[in-house]
Amino acid sequence: MLSVTIITHNEVENLPAALASVAWADEVIVVDSESTDTTVEIARQAGAKVFVRPWPGYAAQKNFADAQASGNWILSIDADERVTPELKSLIEKTIRANPPQVGFYVKRRNFYLGRWLAHSGWYPDYQLRLYRPGGGTWKGNFVHESFQTEGLTARLPADLEHYSIRSLQEHHERLGRYTTLAAAAMQAEGKQTSVARIMIAPVLTFVRSYIFKLGILDGFPGFCVSFFAAYYVFLKYAKRWESQR
Repeated sequence: MLSVTIITHNEVENLPAALASVAWADEVIVVDSESTDTTVEIARQAGAKVFVRPWPGYAAQKNFADAQASGNWILSIDADERVTPELKSLIEKTIRANPPQVGFYVKRRNFYLGRWLAHSGWYPDYQLRLYRPGGGTWKGNFVHESFQTEGLTARLPADLEHYSIRSLQEHHERLGRYTTLAAAAMQAEGKQTSVARIMIAPVLTFVRSYIFKLGILDGFPGFCVSFFAAYYVFLKYAKRWESQR
Protein backbone atom coordinates (compact mmCIF):
# COMPACT_ATOMS: atom_id res chain seq x y z
CA MET A 1 0.00 0.00 0.00
CA LEU A 2 1.31 3.43 -0.97
CA SER A 3 0.59 6.61 0.96
CA VAL A 4 1.34 9.98 -0.66
CA THR A 5 2.01 12.95 1.63
CA ILE A 6 1.84 16.62 0.64
CA ILE A 7 2.30 19.66 2.90
CA THR A 8 0.58 22.86 1.77
CA HIS A 9 0.00 26.53 2.42
CA ASN A 10 -2.03 28.59 -0.06
CA GLU A 11 -1.39 26.20 -2.96
CA VAL A 12 -4.63 26.71 -4.87
CA GLU A 13 -2.77 27.13 -8.18
CA ASN A 14 -0.50 24.09 -7.82
CA LEU A 15 -2.39 21.52 -5.78
CA PRO A 16 -4.99 20.28 -8.32
CA ALA A 17 -2.30 19.09 -10.76
CA ALA A 18 -0.24 17.53 -7.97
CA LEU A 19 -3.26 15.62 -6.67
CA ALA A 20 -4.19 14.48 -10.16
CA SER A 21 -0.71 13.06 -10.68
CA VAL A 22 -1.05 10.81 -7.60
CA ALA A 23 -4.74 9.93 -7.86
CA TRP A 24 -3.69 6.30 -8.42
CA ALA A 25 -2.18 6.02 -4.91
CA ASP A 26 -3.94 4.04 -2.18
CA GLU A 27 -3.98 7.04 0.15
CA VAL A 28 -3.24 10.75 -0.16
CA ILE A 29 -2.56 12.83 2.95
CA VAL A 30 -2.49 16.63 2.85
CA VAL A 31 -1.20 18.55 5.88
CA ASP A 32 -2.09 22.22 5.56
CA SER A 33 -0.63 25.07 7.60
CA GLU A 34 -3.78 27.17 7.88
CA SER A 35 -4.19 28.32 4.29
CA THR A 36 -6.32 31.39 3.65
CA ASP A 37 -7.38 30.29 0.16
CA THR A 38 -9.33 27.18 -0.93
CA THR A 39 -6.40 24.74 -0.67
CA VAL A 40 -8.11 22.65 2.00
CA GLU A 41 -11.38 22.45 0.07
CA ILE A 42 -9.54 21.34 -3.09
CA ALA A 43 -7.74 18.59 -1.18
CA ARG A 44 -10.94 17.32 0.43
CA GLN A 45 -12.84 17.33 -2.86
CA ALA A 46 -10.08 15.20 -4.36
CA GLY A 47 -10.58 12.60 -1.63
CA ALA A 48 -7.42 13.33 0.35
CA LYS A 49 -7.19 12.95 4.11
CA VAL A 50 -6.68 16.52 5.30
CA PHE A 51 -5.08 17.77 8.51
CA VAL A 52 -4.86 21.47 9.37
CA ARG A 53 -2.34 22.64 11.94
CA PRO A 54 -0.06 25.63 12.65
CA TRP A 55 3.26 25.76 10.82
CA PRO A 56 6.02 24.08 12.92
CA GLY A 57 8.76 24.09 10.27
CA TYR A 58 9.40 22.06 7.11
CA ALA A 59 10.82 18.91 8.66
CA ALA A 60 8.33 18.81 11.54
CA GLN A 61 5.38 19.22 9.18
CA LYS A 62 6.59 16.43 6.89
CA ASN A 63 7.30 14.14 9.84
CA PHE A 64 3.75 14.78 11.08
CA ALA A 65 2.40 13.92 7.63
CA ASP A 66 4.36 10.66 7.62
CA ALA A 67 2.95 9.77 11.04
CA GLN A 68 -0.58 9.90 9.58
CA ALA A 69 0.24 7.47 6.77
CA SER A 70 -1.05 3.91 6.97
CA GLY A 71 0.77 2.51 3.94
CA ASN A 72 3.89 0.37 4.01
CA TRP A 73 5.51 2.82 1.59
CA ILE A 74 5.39 6.64 1.57
CA LEU A 75 5.87 8.93 -1.39
CA SER A 76 6.44 12.54 -0.33
CA ILE A 77 5.89 15.28 -2.90
CA ASP A 78 5.41 19.03 -2.78
CA ALA A 79 2.39 20.82 -4.17
CA ASP A 80 4.42 22.18 -7.09
CA GLU A 81 5.60 18.72 -8.16
CA ARG A 82 4.03 16.16 -10.50
CA VAL A 83 4.55 12.38 -10.67
CA THR A 84 5.06 11.40 -14.29
CA PRO A 85 3.45 8.24 -15.73
CA GLU A 86 6.94 6.72 -16.03
CA LEU A 87 7.66 7.36 -12.36
CA LYS A 88 4.25 5.99 -11.38
CA SER A 89 4.94 2.72 -13.22
CA LEU A 90 8.39 2.41 -11.73
CA ILE A 91 7.14 3.06 -8.19
CA GLU A 92 4.42 0.42 -8.54
CA LYS A 93 6.92 -2.09 -9.93
CA THR A 94 9.40 -1.33 -7.12
CA ILE A 95 6.83 -1.75 -4.36
CA ARG A 96 5.59 -5.06 -5.77
CA ALA A 97 9.15 -6.40 -5.76
CA ASN A 98 9.47 -5.79 -1.99
CA PRO A 99 13.09 -4.58 -2.29
CA PRO A 100 15.64 -4.58 0.56
CA GLN A 101 16.09 -0.82 0.33
CA VAL A 102 14.35 1.50 2.79
CA GLY A 103 14.38 4.49 0.46
CA PHE A 104 14.64 5.51 -3.19
CA TYR A 105 15.85 8.68 -4.85
CA VAL A 106 13.98 10.07 -7.84
CA LYS A 107 15.25 12.45 -10.52
CA ARG A 108 13.60 15.82 -10.04
CA ARG A 109 13.30 17.72 -13.32
CA ASN A 110 12.99 21.49 -12.93
CA PHE A 111 10.97 23.75 -15.25
CA TYR A 112 12.39 27.27 -15.28
CA LEU A 113 11.79 30.30 -17.53
CA GLY A 114 9.87 28.30 -20.09
CA ARG A 115 12.16 25.29 -20.45
CA TRP A 116 13.26 22.09 -18.75
CA LEU A 117 16.77 22.50 -17.38
CA ALA A 118 19.23 19.76 -18.27
CA HIS A 119 22.27 21.03 -16.37
CA SER A 120 23.16 23.86 -13.94
CA GLY A 121 23.05 21.48 -10.98
CA TRP A 122 19.27 21.37 -11.39
CA TYR A 123 19.13 18.08 -13.29
CA PRO A 124 19.25 15.33 -12.37
CA ASP A 125 18.26 16.84 -9.02
CA TYR A 126 18.08 13.59 -7.04
CA GLN A 127 15.71 13.67 -4.06
CA LEU A 128 14.88 10.84 -1.64
CA ARG A 129 11.09 10.77 -1.80
CA LEU A 130 9.98 7.11 -1.73
CA TYR A 131 10.65 5.33 1.56
CA ARG A 132 9.37 2.87 4.12
CA PRO A 133 7.74 4.27 7.28
CA GLY A 134 10.33 4.32 10.02
CA GLY A 135 13.13 4.17 7.46
CA GLY A 136 14.38 7.61 8.38
CA THR A 137 13.25 11.10 9.30
CA TRP A 138 12.99 14.57 7.81
CA LYS A 139 15.64 17.04 8.97
CA GLY A 140 16.07 20.77 8.37
CA ASN A 141 13.50 22.99 10.06
CA PHE A 142 14.69 26.30 8.63
CA VAL A 143 15.08 25.61 4.90
CA HIS A 144 16.12 22.84 2.46
CA GLU A 145 14.65 19.93 4.40
CA SER A 146 15.68 16.44 3.35
CA PHE A 147 14.83 12.87 4.29
CA GLN A 148 17.73 11.19 6.05
CA THR A 149 18.12 7.46 6.49
CA GLU A 150 20.94 5.11 7.40
CA GLY A 151 19.39 2.16 5.59
CA LEU A 152 19.96 0.92 2.07
CA THR A 153 18.90 3.31 -0.72
CA ALA A 154 18.83 3.23 -4.52
CA ARG A 155 17.82 5.43 -7.43
CA LEU A 156 14.77 5.24 -9.66
CA PRO A 157 15.51 6.32 -13.25
CA ALA A 158 12.32 8.33 -13.76
CA ASP A 159 11.45 12.02 -13.39
CA LEU A 160 9.50 13.93 -10.80
CA GLU A 161 8.47 17.17 -12.47
CA HIS A 162 9.00 20.38 -10.51
CA TYR A 163 7.25 23.66 -11.37
CA SER A 164 8.74 25.73 -8.59
CA ILE A 165 9.65 29.19 -9.91
CA ARG A 166 7.44 30.90 -12.47
CA SER A 167 9.28 34.20 -12.97
CA LEU A 168 12.48 36.06 -12.20
CA GLN A 169 10.54 38.24 -9.79
CA GLU A 170 9.35 35.18 -7.87
CA HIS A 171 12.88 33.77 -7.83
CA HIS A 172 14.22 37.02 -6.40
CA GLU A 173 11.53 37.23 -3.72
CA ARG A 174 12.05 33.60 -2.74
CA LEU A 175 15.77 34.18 -2.30
CA GLY A 176 14.99 36.92 0.19
CA ARG A 177 12.91 34.58 2.34
CA TYR A 178 15.19 31.57 2.05
CA THR A 179 18.41 33.44 2.82
CA THR A 180 16.85 34.85 5.98
CA LEU A 181 15.99 31.30 7.06
CA ALA A 182 19.44 30.03 6.08
CA ALA A 183 21.16 32.77 8.07
CA ALA A 184 18.95 31.94 11.06
CA ALA A 185 19.92 28.27 10.73
CA MET A 186 23.61 29.24 10.75
CA GLN A 187 23.05 31.30 13.87
CA ALA A 188 21.17 28.49 15.60
CA GLU A 189 24.06 26.13 14.82
CA GLY A 190 26.64 28.61 16.05
CA LYS A 191 28.25 29.03 12.64
CA GLN A 192 30.17 32.24 11.92
CA THR A 193 31.14 33.90 8.64
CA SER A 194 33.62 36.49 7.44
CA VAL A 195 33.95 39.26 4.88
CA ALA A 196 36.37 37.09 2.92
CA ARG A 197 33.81 34.31 2.63
CA ILE A 198 31.13 36.79 1.61
CA MET A 199 33.35 37.99 -1.23
CA ILE A 200 34.77 34.66 -2.44
CA ALA A 201 32.01 32.06 -1.95
CA PRO A 202 29.49 33.62 -4.41
CA VAL A 203 32.11 33.72 -7.18
CA LEU A 204 33.01 30.07 -6.63
CA THR A 205 29.32 29.15 -6.59
CA PHE A 206 28.70 30.85 -9.94
CA VAL A 207 31.72 29.18 -11.56
CA ARG A 208 30.69 25.75 -10.23
CA SER A 209 27.12 26.10 -11.50
CA TYR A 210 27.75 27.81 -14.83
CA ILE A 211 31.00 26.12 -15.88
CA PHE A 212 31.54 22.84 -14.03
CA LYS A 213 27.83 21.91 -13.85
CA LEU A 214 27.35 23.06 -17.45
CA GLY A 215 24.81 25.79 -16.79
CA ILE A 216 26.18 27.45 -19.92
CA LEU A 217 24.43 24.74 -21.95
CA ASP A 218 21.03 25.76 -20.52
CA GLY A 219 21.18 29.13 -22.26
CA PHE A 220 19.96 32.27 -20.54
CA PRO A 221 17.94 30.30 -17.94
CA GLY A 222 21.17 28.52 -17.02
CA PHE A 223 22.91 31.85 -16.55
CA CYS A 224 20.04 33.05 -14.32
CA VAL A 225 20.18 29.88 -12.23
CA SER A 226 23.93 30.28 -11.73
CA PHE A 227 23.64 33.99 -10.95
CA PHE A 228 20.87 33.48 -8.40
CA ALA A 229 22.80 30.60 -6.82
CA ALA A 230 25.71 32.98 -6.28
CA TYR A 231 23.37 35.70 -5.03
CA TYR A 232 21.82 33.25 -2.58
CA VAL A 233 25.23 32.45 -1.11
CA PHE A 234 26.08 36.14 -0.89
CA LEU A 235 22.84 37.06 0.90
CA LYS A 236 23.01 34.10 3.27
CA TYR A 237 26.50 34.94 4.48
CA ALA A 238 25.90 38.70 4.45
CA LYS A 239 22.80 38.33 6.62
CA ARG A 240 24.70 36.09 9.03
CA TRP A 241 27.53 38.66 9.16
CA GLU A 242 24.97 41.34 9.93
CA SER A 243 23.47 39.29 12.77
CA GLN A 244 26.95 38.68 14.23
CA ARG A 245 27.37 42.42 14.61
